[in-house]
Order: sequence, then structure tokens, then C-alpha cells
Amino acid sequence: MRICIFEDEYYTRLLPLSFMRPVYDLRCGQLTLREKIARVYPDEIFILMAREYLRNVVKERHPGSFVNEFPADTDRLLLINGRILYSGEVARLFADRGKDVVFVRGDLAVGAWLSGENLNEFRKRISSGVLSRDSLTQIDKVELPEVELINYPWDLVRRNGEQLFSDFQLAAIGKPGMQGKVYEGAHLLNPDSIHIGKASKIKPGAVLDAENGPVYVARNVEVMPNAVIRGPAFIGEGSVIKAGAKIYENTSIGESCKVGGEVAGSIIHGHSNKQHEGFLGHSYLGEWVNIGAGASTSDLKNDYGNVKVYNSGIMMDTGLQHAGLTMGDHSKCGINFSFNTGTVVGVFCNLFGTSIPPRYVPSFSWGEQPEKFVTYRLEKAAAVARTVMKRRDVDLSPAEEDLIKRVFELTVEDRDTGGVKN
Repeated sequence: MRICIFEDEYYTRLLPLSFMRPVYDLRCGQLTLREKIARVYPDEIFILMAREYLRNVVKERHPGSFVNEFPADTDRLLLINGRILYSGEVARLFADRGKDVVFVRGDLAVGAWLSGENLNEFRKRISSGVLSRDSLTQIDKVELPEVELINYPWDLVRRNGEQLFSDFQLAAIGKPGMQGKVYEGAHLLNPDSIHIGKASKIKPGAVLDAENGPVYVARNVEVMPNAVIRGPAFIGEGSVIKAGAKIYENTSIGESCKVGGEVAGSIIHGHSNKQHEGFLGHSYLGEWVNIGAGASTSDLKNDYGNVKVYNSGIMMDTGLQHAGLTMGDHSKCGINFSFNTGTVVGVFCNLFGTSIPPRYVPSFSWGEQPEKFVTYRLEKAAAVARTVMKRRDVDLSPAEEDLIKRVFELTVEDRDTGGVKN
């Protein structure tokens, strides 16, 4: 069997998080959306469809997968929308019915089984790497209203807690819970719901509280003295939780992060730092982000009303009382910086000073006051990225350097309309 994970035209709703990656490489719970699918089909060959400008980077990041191409012997294909929160239960809905069929939710394709002429026609239509709504119109449809999709960045944050529960249950099967070192003086509450990976260290005074949800600490993690982690929570491989940190429930911290201060209900994708005091709540930070000392986000309006967030050119009502910061890859803020409720910051932004930024900051913006934002020069942005990544022993590849250039070009109009000076 061949499985194809595809992007549809609504990837734009997940910007700026989806500028530098396909939607299926976004994190929710312990895993990315793609990893949730791969967990269900551990022995299958995957074909990953992505926007053409992402192709080379996706091939680098996922060796062994086919990207925007099909193995020559592909004669039957299962398509899965990369925005699905996939699970074994969802897989049963996608079971092969012995004929070609498109699974839909409303007018949106969430998956399909294709063979023969239908498969050949799909290959022709998917040349852009993005599946449009009219790509599979001639095939019989089956409605699947039970399928859950990620539509907006705040959906990832909203669903993170429940995904942490389900991911923990599957990840912990057959594994001993305590593979790392727990120092005398550290406290594990409800240890049956705690996993500590190999080479990880839980230092004296640290508290891992799993009484209300599981805590999964991956390999080679250091939890410094007097840090508190309340589950459900996930700490990714190679990350450091700083002394005195307060990591509250429904939080996922990806690989190679350094996190301190207070974090609640948030996702830090990976390779990002929020090392110091300050509050991060109900937020999603991309990769290679740095939050300065004392910087804080608001995630609740003073009138306790629904938070509105800029998306697809308009302010949208999230329907949520709590929504914090969405910050794209390689963006940074200086010390004591403050973000308003529901702020969206693009990729490669550098913000500093004491002014509160607008609720939407276009990608490649630099400055301390909205009226003084200038374009973060491409050469400088790439040079800083190269330096930051090297500090983690990661090289900026030619494919990634080209990706930075392409995203810079894609966001020119956004900066122009946002008043960012060249």
C-alpha cells in the first residue's frame, strides 16, 4: 500500500506557522500531524505532497519518503489530508472499500482511495503540490463528519491537551516509565503517569505532577532544580527546563528547547528559547524563536470576551476566551517585551523596545515601534539564522537558505500593505 499525505488550499489559514513547513509538520500533543499518521501505518511507504517551494526542504527533513513524486509501482493509493488529527479510530473510517472513493467533510476532501485512471488523473492535477477542491470531483463521495481537522493555529493549541493524553497512552505502551535519573529530593506525583526517557535528569526540588494528566519527558532532557511541570505535558528530546520554571498543563515543548518562567497551555515547536521569567500562555511558537527576558503574552481580554485573531487578511473571532501569541519561525523579541491578546507575528521578525506591537506583524519586520518597522534585510536574516542554528550544531543547508529567500519574496506584498518600510 502507498499512503499520500497532502496539503489542501487551506494551508493559508495556518500561516505564518506553515510558511516554513507543510501543515502536516505542525505539532499537536507529543507528535506532529504527520507523525500521528505514520504511527498508525508504521510499515508503509509514504508520499508527501507539499507546495513546490517547500519540496527540497521536505526531502531533507524526511529522508526515505517520496516528495511530490510517486514510486513507479504505485497502482493503488490512500490519500490523507495533512490537517487531520489522525488516530486508529480515524483509520478505520478510511478502510479500503474495494473501489475508488473520496472521503469528504462537507465540500472538503479529507481523503481518498485511488487507482487506475483516477490515480493517473490525480497525478496530473497535483503538480503544484496542493490539492484543490475540484481535483477529485468525478469520484463517488462518502461523507465523514467525524473527522477532525486543524483549521487555524489556535486549533492546535486548543486541542493540545487531549492530544497529550492520547499520545501518552500510545507512546508509553510496553516502555518502562523511568529510564532516566531522578535525583533524591525530586518529587513525582502519580508516577504511573510519568515517563522519563534515557539520559534525562530530574534534579532535586523539581516536581513532576501527573495527578491531573500525564507527563512525558523524552530522552536527554534536563529538568533543573525547583522546576514544576504539571500534566498533561510533553518535554521533547534534548530540551532544558530551567531552574524554578513553572510549566502548566496542556503544554508541549519540542526538541532542543530551553524554557523557563511561566508557560501555560502552549506549544513550542522545537529549537526555540524562552529561558527567563515572563508569561507565555495559550500560544504557539515556531522553530528557532527567542523570547527575551521578562517578555510576556496576554492570553485573556480584560472584558473576558472572545479573542479575535488576524487570519487570512481579516480579524477572526476564535470563539475562545484564551488565545495568546502565534509567532513564526526565526522570530525574536527583546527584553520586557509585551504582546497583546491574540497577536500574530510572522517569520523572521525582530522586535524590541517598550511599545506594544500591533496585533499583526508581517514577516521580516524589524523595529521597536509599529510606525518605524523596516524590512529585515534578507542577507542579515539568513546570516543570523545561520549563526543561531550553528549554536545547536545544525547547519543551514542550501535548501533551507533558498526557502528563506522564497518566503521573503512571498511576503513582500504583506509588508507593503502592513506599512513596513523597505
